[in-house]
Amino acid sequence: MEHSSISQRRQILIVSMILLGAFIAVLNQTILTSVLPDIMQDFNLSSTTAQWLTTIFMLISGILIPVSAFLLNKFTIRQLFFTAMTCLVVGSLISFLSFNFTSLLIGRIIQALGAGILLPLSQTVLFLLFSVEKRGVAMGVFGLVIGFAPAIAPVLSGYIVNIMTWKVLFLIILAVSLLDFVISLFFMENVSEVNPMRLDIFSVVLSTLGFGGILFSVSIAGEIGWLHPISIGSIIIFALILTAFILRQLKLAQPVLEFRVYKYVNFTISTVLIVFMIVIFMGSMSILPLYLESIHDKTAFGVGLVLLPGGILLGILSPVGGRIYDILGPKLLSICSMIFIFIGGLVLAFTTISTSIPQIIIGFSLISVGSAGIMTPMTTAAINALPPHLITHGTAMNNTIRQVASAIGTALLITLMSTVSKASTHGHLLAMISGFKAVYIAVSFIALLGIILSFFIEQNKYTEGE
Repeated sequence: MEHSSISQRRQILIVSMILLGAFIAVLNQTILTSVLPDIMQDFNLSSTTAQWLTTIFMLISGILIPVSAFLLNKFTIRQLFFTAMTCLVVGSLISFLSFNFTSLLIGRIIQALGAGILLPLSQTVLFLLFSVEKRGVAMGVFGLVIGFAPAIAPVLSGYIVNIMTWKVLFLIILAVSLLDFVISLFFMENVSEVNPMRLDIFSVVLSTLGFGGILFSVSIAGEIGWLHPISIGSIIIFALILTAFILRQLKLAQPVLEFRVYKYVNFTISTVLIVFMIVIFMGSMSILPLYLESIHDKTAFGVGLVLLPGGILLGILSPVGGRIYDILGPKLLSICSMIFIFIGGLVLAFTTISTSIPQIIIGFSLISVGSAGIMTPMTTAAINALPPHLITHGTAMNNTIRQVASAIGTALLITLMSTVSKASTHGHLLAMISGFKAVYIAVSFIALLGIILSFFIEQNKYTEGE
């Protein structure tokens, strides 16, 4: 429903504050990737230990997001928003003042708690504030925010460490978080109705162990190998726990995470397309820096500059994609978007040792253009397919799947590149290029599946949930 009782000016203020919080949350998730070497040097850490500063953020978010539907029904928007922003402020302050690895890790954990609340909260507020026919543009603006954050993170962090200490990154995040918090005290309103539900504690335990365990297992597998007995054993155990969680949700009258949303055709197909896009885009955000640093000797700042055009395109075109969705609906938009991703994958699949930086920029930019037509428009298509009482569950499921897909997809693509590179009989550089080409052949195949799947989306813009 659209809140007609709230003026347009008030809506803009609420959305601005919510989106700024979401921007900070996504920025936090990716900002340390390129400065880990500096942190390793300052705290005398191994790369495996330092990686936990990004892994723990993913784990906490992956654990918290599945229960966000309960939180969104139990507490008001104001309560959740200020709780999340408090976590970002406190976590950023602790990280800025950190004096060893443990204190920095604690700060990251507290930041992740805030991010795990803010992302599903942002989507829910947008779907509650805007009527069905306006959600495409609203979610397009959301896409601009969450697409622009990972695009500028490598450039910002690379620039900062070149002239100052990495701790300044947390000072910047702290200042912006405080500003958002203070302004929100005066303008943030509740736009949802509290609908208290009974929390099934056993489900929360299963969810925490299942989702957290799977994400942890993927992280471990990336370090010690997917065929290592520990990797195989942990994946099997936590997959069984996750299966038990799903089966329990199907039996509960008030599930923690409602899996029945998948009975809506457009929700299911749109979610699969989002998974394809997340795997390809987030995988590229990890694969391309490895390639650029190894083959082209780029610094963290240089890598950020190469990825920046694609990130800017993703941000700028997200509102455009939302507007196109409102006009044409999901089918044609998803087909065209997946074609862009397919072509971008092919451009990168034909990489050689003499490939120029412009070709890399073009390939990633094509993937980014296609991603802009999938990320938020297909989220809109998915949620529009649901009845109003399932919106909170739909956003929780959407964000959970994104988190899991990002972690597993990235790990699988990196493993593919590593495996092919090691199997190559050529020198180091040619072997790495072989692995890189294999990744983007796989990416092109995934995009081709996405093109085919897009033809099965129901063309109506507003479907079962209208």
